[in-house]
Amino acid sequence: MFGFGKRRVEKLDFLVAGAQKSGTTALNYYLKRHPHIALPVKKELHFFDNDELFAGGNVSYEPLYEMFRPARAGSIAGENTPIYLYWRPALPRIRDYNPVMKFIVILRNPIERAFSQWNMQRTRGIEPFDFMEAVREEPRRIAESAPKQLRKFSYVDRGRYAEQLERAFRLFPRERFLVVKYEEFRARQREIVDGCWAGIAPIGAKPSIGEMIPRMRLTAPAFRICESTFECRICDTEMLTRLLT
Repeated sequence: MFGFGKRRVEKLDFLVAGAQKSGTTALNYYLKRHPHIALPVKKELHFFDNDELFAGGNVSYEPLYEMFRPARAGSIAGENTPIYLYWRPALPRIRDYNPVMKFIVILRNPIERAFSQWNMQRTRGIEPFDFMEAVREEPRRIAESAPKQLRKFSYVDRGRYAEQLERAFRLFPRERFLVVKYEEFRARQREIVDGCWAGIAPIGAKPSIGEMIPRMRLTAPAFRICESTFECRICDTEMLTRLLT
């Protein structure tokens, strides 16, 4: 009640670094239930992808630590911003901050992930195109207004997981990454969540978990149209992730 025995968070030990629309919100909910995992007061701090913050070269991490409440002794601290794996400058900044950082990465079928992102942007009122038109227009939109549009309309580009993982593995040892398939996360919640707890946290309680948040499904015709775009990239990602098992 009074916070006796708690300490100020002064170092992050792990990050949930991707991918957007791949179950990271549900995972965040489960991680918060572990008594020895300290998470910030909100999901997605967007600290390491904040280009303005790092522009001067002399970065203060105090704004990062201020987002955490005091944690129990023996806890580890982390945060969940899914763009970190995708945003090119983020991982070098993370390496400079903590070269032994651990990562959890959830990868969803890139076609369904792209559709889910598009649907989110449509719901927010910032996407005027239908899904297939948005996919076709993506290269032009990014070229005309990068890097701003990379955050908004990168439906296909964010699904290039193999490229993102290869960049990450050049900066960190592969054993620092726990890569989870979204479909397995949904099908084997208990096993996957236990694996995440075991991979990053000290021994502690394993609270019960609830049901996953329902997710929309992509229609079969649109799925088939997109398959050719992602087929080679899915194979490359499968080859990379098999090396981690």
